[in-house]
Amino acid sequence: MNEALTLLLLGVGLTTLLGLGASWVDRKVTARVQYRVGPPLLQPVYDLLKLVGKETVIPRGADRVTFLAAPAVGLAAVVTVSVILWAAIMYPKQGLVGDWVVVLYLLLVPSLALIAGGSASGNPLAALGASREMQLLTAYELPFVLAALVPVVQADLSFRMGDIVGWQLENGPVLCSWSGVLAAVVAVVAMQAKLALVPFDLAEAETELAGGILIEYSGTPLALIRFTRNLLLFVLPFLLLVLFLGGGGAGWSGLLVGTVGYLVLLVIVTLVRNTNPRVRIDQAMRFFWGPMVIVSLAAVVLATLGY
Repeated sequence: MNEALTLLLLGVGLTTLLGLGASWVDRKVTARVQYRVGPPLLQPVYDLLKLVGKETVIPRGADRVTFLAAPAVGLAAVVTVSVILWAAIMYPKQGLVGDWVVVLYLLLVPSLALIAGGSASGNPLAALGASREMQLLTAYELPFVLAALVPVVQADLSFRMGDIVGWQLENGPVLCSWSGVLAAVVAVVAMQAKLALVPFDLAEAETELAGGILIEYSGTPLALIRFTRNLLLFVLPFLLLVLFLGGGGAGWSGLLVGTVGYLVLLVIVTLVRNTNPRVRIDQAMRFFWGPMVIVSLAAVVLATLGY
């Protein structure tokens, strides 16, 4: 009971705080890159409260249930992933068998929920955004899964997140191997796409689609979508830390390594989206199905050979 309560507090409470803090860091670094001061610390909270206080407008002809349920489903999936990752760090020997598969599956849900919600709105721009999101999902997911498979191979083909963490505590981080370096590079690039950030924000593309997949969302549903994005800004880098650094390691030194590693990933994500133009959907497809798949396959082969 105490363990369940601890995981619930970490998965909901601490993840919320860290996710909102990550959003503030992202916006603050963006502002400094653009020679601006940036928002105050609580600006992400203010933005969410402002959206919750606004009217929720449902388009005429929309599928009300799908349109309104999609944001909540995406948020629930991200919170569940957070709980699983905290469990792998806190109680590595008590995790579920195959929770690696569950994590990767649940990380698909926010994108699938947005596709369903955008398609249900009845807006042609939202439908075009949903189509782009679906194509992008099929592009980046394969290299991301292959990259995430490298720690599984190195951890004696165990699909338990706790076993992956425990193996790295005993044998050193996956990132310290050639296969781990290649897989981490692919995972970071795919993470940029999963976060729907430039150069892979094709589904929204404000200058082209005026918000695209989110164009009809307002009020509380839009707040849930923004909140989900904030949580993903913490959960996805956290997942990479678990897979490639074992969460950072044990003790205070491990906490320090994990914190520094997370901040490095967050700054990389922010700098990439502020220094690159948006790519076309065909360019994104070729990039992920070409170089990224080749590099991720090479990483899996190297991991199988012990490198």
